[in-house]
Amino acid sequence: MDAFYASIEQRDRPELRGRPVIVGGTSTRGVVMAASYEARPFGVRSAMPTAQARALCPGAVFLPGDMAKYRRVGAEVRRVFETVSPAVEPLSLDEAFMDITASTRLLGSPLAIGRLLKDRVRAATGLVVSVGIGPGKMVAKIASDLGKPDGLVEVPAEAVEEFLRPLPVGRLWGVGPVTQAALARAGIRTIGELALRGPKAIEPVVGRRVAEHLVRLACADDSRAVEPDLASKSYGEEGTFGTDVREDATVRAAIVAHADAVAHRLRRDAVRARVVVLKLKLAERLGAGKFRLLTRRATLPEPTDDGAAISDVALALWTRHRPARAIRLVGVTAAGIVGTDDEQLALFPGGAGLRRAALNRALDRIVARFGHGAIGRGGPAVEKGLTTRLKRGE
Repeated sequence: MDAFYASIEQRDRPELRGRPVIVGGTSTRGVVMAASYEARPFGVRSAMPTAQARALCPGAVFLPGDMAKYRRVGAEVRRVFETVSPAVEPLSLDEAFMDITASTRLLGSPLAIGRLLKDRVRAATGLVVSVGIGPGKMVAKIASDLGKPDGLVEVPAEAVEEFLRPLPVGRLWGVGPVTQAALARAGIRTIGELALRGPKAIEPVVGRRVAEHLVRLACADDSRAVEPDLASKSYGEEGTFGTDVREDATVRAAIVAHADAVAHRLRRDAVRARVVVLKLKLAERLGAGKFRLLTRRATLPEPTDDGAAISDVALALWTRHRPARAIRLVGVTAAGIVGTDDEQLALFPGGAGLRRAALNRALDRIVARFGHGAIGRGGPAVEKGLTTRLKRGE
């Protein structure tokens, strides 16, 4: 999808159309999540510090973003994708691979299917998707990136070598700024040069295994299949504080809020988690804008999709491993994902499981209607009173 979060805001707020829109953390420590194409000529890009984006584009509209809304739209887009092919492998909230081999008999050539997909997404959501078509995942991904915005680029199998040869090596998966700089020092700047030189030429700078992998990609040796049943490996929520935090209560409140948001997503996808991970970014600089990061994890006795169960474990990790330094960021991740079933109720003896399930359903209905900010847990006493009222049908 093109500038997904920013495009959704421009769709929903006509006064923003044609204006530079930047979605992300709005505090001095925030990070850009998405920038509209009107903002990009100023040099604004995703993952850039918000303060830098403000300096580059002071006239932009800065929005905090609404992840619940973006996930809903992402689900709509995914449903459209599945009308074209059942073989859809999500890459992120707004991006996916599709194998259209079986669709060509019914829907026509790959290029015709690409046009059809763009039309269906626009009709269903009012948004624009860029489509890249190729014989493998990597080529299709690069083609979609090069075609943005509103792109439709097809690279037939016989044209792959010519397509890749002049592109910078940074276009290859796994080649970030550090690896790209190392390859440049070895005299390799394009994908064609990398394919020609071979793995031996770059083994001294990136290691044998990475060298062999990158050269295979440079030669378009990418046989990975689309995996439509690939499940999410983890669900995470995190947030950066506006100022460094030392107060125990503030961090605990953030942990509970993140745990509830994660649990809501688990229930939405009908899955549970076996592992809880607590992420802490400390107010301790390591240089080059980086800060010390701590992660601590614990395995649950049984998989769960319950926010209270997840937050209890995350809070115990915080109590056990609380650092002496102030906190910049806190996050909660649920991992070890499995399918859900009624065995989950065994986590709570007696009727507690049914009451907790009723409470979670009520929370999900409120969040779906009013957003995550509309409700939060107030502790065991409040929760007990609410579940009692739910049991009575109130």
